[in-house]
Order: sequence, then C-alpha cells, then structure tokens
Amino acid sequence: MIDLSRFSRVNLCHQPTPLEPMTRITDLLEGPEIWIKRDDCTGLATGGNKTRKLEFLIGEALSRNADVVVTQGAVQSNHVRQTAAAACRHGLDCHGLLERRVADAGPAYERTGNVFLNQVFGATLEFRPAGLDMNGEAQIAADKLSAQGRKPYVIPGGGSNEIGALGYVVCAQELEAQSRDAGKKIDWLVMATGSTGTQAGLVAGLHAIGSTIRVMGISVRQDTDTQVKAVHALAEKVAAKIGTTSIPVSKVMVEDGYVGQGYGVPAESTLEAIILAARMDGILLDPVYSGKGFAGLLGLVRSDFFAPDDTVAFLHTGGSAALFAYEETIDETMTGESAEKTPA
Repeated sequence: MIDLSRFSRVNLCHQPTPLEPMTRITDLLEGPEIWIKRDDCTGLATGGNKTRKLEFLIGEALSRNADVVVTQGAVQSNHVRQTAAAACRHGLDCHGLLERRVADAGPAYERTGNVFLNQVFGATLEFRPAGLDMNGEAQIAADKLSAQGRKPYVIPGGGSNEIGALGYVVCAQELEAQSRDAGKKIDWLVMATGSTGTQAGLVAGLHAIGSTIRVMGISVRQDTDTQVKAVHALAEKVAAKIGTTSIPVSKVMVEDGYVGQGYGVPAESTLEAIILAARMDGILLDPVYSGKGFAGLLGLVRSDFFAPDDTVAFLHTGGSAALFAYEETIDETMTGESAEKTPA
C-alpha cells in the first residue's frame, strides 16, 4: 500500500468504482474476457476520471487558501465541468478557458453538453482559438485575478500534473485489490490517453506496487512517440513524488491508430464503439475520449493483439455529457445504419 496521507486531499469521489464484466461484448468478439472499470461512476457532475485527480488538486488549492481555481480545456472539456463542480463543493469560484480545437463544429457545440453544465455550476468562461499554450493562457488569467485581489490556484489541463496524477495512483491500488478480491487476474488495462495524467498515474502506481497489469493507452490526439514521451515524463515525476523507483519507458504503451482526423473529431471506429457499447452492454461512451479508447480496444481484440486467455479491463473515463454536443454526427450514423437495415 502506498501512503498518500501526506498529501492534501478532499473527498469528491465515489470509490472504489465498480469493476464489471462485459459479457455480451466478450461473447460477440469471441476473444479475451473483457471487463470495464467504471470511472464514469465517480459521482461528481455525471462522473469521470478527473474527479480522482481533483481530490488532490482541490485539496492543494485549499491548503494554499485559494478562493478561485483557474483551468483550461477544449470546448467540450470533461475536466472543466468536473473542476467547476468540485469548486462548488468547496466554496471556490471557477474560471475556465475553453480552446476551440474542433473546426466547423457549429454554434450549438459551444452551448450544449459540458458548456451548459459549466454554466449551471456558475463557472465563468472564456473562449480561445486553437493552437495557443493553454496552460500559459490560464496563468495569464490567474495573474489578472491576482491583480484584482483574488487568490487563484491554477489547475493544468486535464488536471495532469504530478499532484493530479496521484488520483490514479489510488486507482492503480484499487484495481489491483478488486482483481485479487474477485479472483480474476487482470492482464491488461486499456484506456484513452490525452493530457497524460491518468495513464501516468496508473503506470506509476502499478509499478510502485509491483503489479503485473499492463496499461495500453489509446491516443486521442498525438502520435505514439510524442504521447509515450509525455506520459513517461509525467510518470517519472509521479514516481519521484511517491518515493518509488524509476520507471522503464517500456512500461508506457500507446496506440495512435484511432485518432482519426484529430482531437474531438470522432472517427467511424469511434461511432461504432459508442453504438456497440450502448446496445450490447448499456454503456454510454463519449466521442472524444472513451469512444476512441474503446474503439482501440475493439481493434486490438480483432487484430489478435491479446492472448485468447487474457483478461482485459477497459477504463471508462466518463464524458457522456458531451454526447449532446455531437448529436447530429451520431444521429447520422444511426440513420445510415437504419437505412442499411431497411428492405429495398
């Protein structure tokens, strides 16, 4: 057990989150046994993986006597939504910067889904064009608030630093314990990887406890080499923070074949994964992260990447609120599907 008691922390998360078998998907694919780790059920503001990180980040903000948190993400950021809710829970204001990463998304994209929920939680929002140093923009916004007499605390995009990633050191221990208690050895954990904090925390946590679970990240934005370097760099910082040994880069695995046209743009494989998970196991995935992550899992199974007797868990990082911002795209897929089934 890794002792994290020396770190400031608040209680935001329903944990442990369930670890459940996906029996119908397993039967359909005729491959390894597939389970799902339900971090969409963390409980805060429709759930998601950022809640685990925010336990430590909000704890740190409060320890510094902050009165406002400043963070950033894409327009339909799950992280900004959960940060806004966590701030409400602890009497803090939240200021979010939203980057317009998805071109030609349409006006509704900036009003519905996570954007709407940010406003319900009372967050103040600013939009930015694509391509800026968004963490730098968040610091500039924080400096302006400081000049007004406020006490801001800056949370990086995705909550992905060595403090936020501690939430997934916790999850690593939780998953290992659930695997042991269920008498079910988990061989692989597959997950969407973006801002790196979730994968880095898991890799560092599993490494620290000597687990044999291997983590495969499905990139939602960057090529494999870039993402591996970014995840490994953060995992090393996490390892140093929790006092464990250096992590071999070979423990960081990333597959970039499911990015499609870019961040926030669902590929055909993403849409297939969303509809398949919904109709086979009643699971709602999102078009930005978990949809691409699950598409990667499906592709790896179909290409015989896993051994037939492996047990593969999928980390559901949440994000179903963003489905409403992609309603037209998903509806087109379902309409085309219905047309194919209609007799001529």
